[in-house]
Amino acid sequence: MSTLDPIDPLLKIYLDTESIRLSSGTPLADRVVTDIFNYTEKLTKRVVFRDDSLPMSWKDKIDKIVISRMFGYPLMLLLLGTVFWLTIAGANVPSKMIASVLFAFQDVLTHWFQLIHAPAWLHGVLVLGMYRTLAWVTAVMLPPMTIFFPLFTLLEDLGYLPRVAFNLDNMFKKAKACGKQCLTMCMGFGCNAAGVVSTRIIDSPRERLVAILTNNFVPCNGRFPTLIAISSIFMTSTLAFSQSLLAAGIITLLVLLGVAITFAVSWALSRTILRGEPSSLVLELPPYRRPKVGAVFYRSIIDRTVFVLRRAIVVAAPAGALTWILANVYIGDVSVLSYTAGVLDPLAKAIGLDGFILMAFILGLPANEIVIPILLMSYLATGQLTELESLFELKKVLLANGWTWLTAFNTMLFALLHWPCATTLLSIHKETGSKKWTFMGFIIPTAIAFTVCFVIAQLAYLLGLA
Repeated sequence: MSTLDPIDPLLKIYLDTESIRLSSGTPLADRVVTDIFNYTEKLTKRVVFRDDSLPMSWKDKIDKIVISRMFGYPLMLLLLGTVFWLTIAGANVPSKMIASVLFAFQDVLTHWFQLIHAPAWLHGVLVLGMYRTLAWVTAVMLPPMTIFFPLFTLLEDLGYLPRVAFNLDNMFKKAKACGKQCLTMCMGFGCNAAGVVSTRIIDSPRERLVAILTNNFVPCNGRFPTLIAISSIFMTSTLAFSQSLLAAGIITLLVLLGVAITFAVSWALSRTILRGEPSSLVLELPPYRRPKVGAVFYRSIIDRTVFVLRRAIVVAAPAGALTWILANVYIGDVSVLSYTAGVLDPLAKAIGLDGFILMAFILGLPANEIVIPILLMSYLATGQLTELESLFELKKVLLANGWTWLTAFNTMLFALLHWPCATTLLSIHKETGSKKWTFMGFIIPTAIAFTVCFVIAQLAYLLGLA
């Protein structure tokens, strides 16, 4: 007996499975799942008898549309656009109300600081910097999240989201990723940090890493203010339809671009640093059911909205203090903020932006919501976060500072593709326990954002379009 005899049966099984995979081109896991379902189907036909004269149930009729090749994808896009429109249109008034209350309390804080004769710099750092930033982030983030997360949870409770995973599973499998990644991607629309945490539903460590590293390519509600403002004043002002509806349409197109890049990066990662075969998604479609209002409210508001807002506040507070310091400490006649923007200007011009825009994105690392306010503070030299009364006033400020169609277009692309916010980076580190993967989560979207914007800007310069 040879020394290989004890493992001969295992070796034979391995060789047989390899020959099956090589001969069919199909991963073994898929073959196993397919054989199981084929056998189950044969067994069912032998013991289960259906009365074809009975009418099809309403649930089966809905599924014939929802998971069909013809109607499944258009329905997903329609629902996605509807959710965005409801979020955009519904958040405007509550955001203004919350902002007016919180900024009014700023005057109270200022009065208290005057009563105790606090130094001007302390008032600036704590009130005009830290508190004003917290007020802005809360006013901008809270209303969209309280609309988006309940809508998302409602679709989840109805049983629709598993059907979205079913529809997209084949596309994710071609990218050698897991179909469950689409569920984590959907969660990223509300907040990328929540999307990263939701990757816990993926069993494979490799596929979970792929989902974590690519979740940033779907825009969270922190990036919506920048995308909505720019799309509204540069892309929709000449059209006669509802501005919020058009903004939702443009953002939907940007989301589709983000999804396409998600597939491309997932495919690239799965063939380089995260090689491996995709696991099969064995998904039993749940029945359609009536949502439980209490459960929807708790999961969307307590588990998601409050959780994300708390993390955003933790990282936004020091960012506000730092921004105020940079805007109010001068080198000669120039603030540190303006001086740094001047240093960044050549790099920013190469990608179709300017130094102030790139500086705003850098300072917006703790919370994407403060990018536009920081940009306005820099352009207007106000020394504190600034909000204008209307989009028309915002457009005048941007045009006065040299904005063109290329500036607007590349700013939207950069906002879509650039590095994750600090809250998301903290979530990546917590979920992976690795500085290496946290760094990869930062550098991959950063490199893609700079590359895409550089190519578009240089083509526009070369063709004389900008």
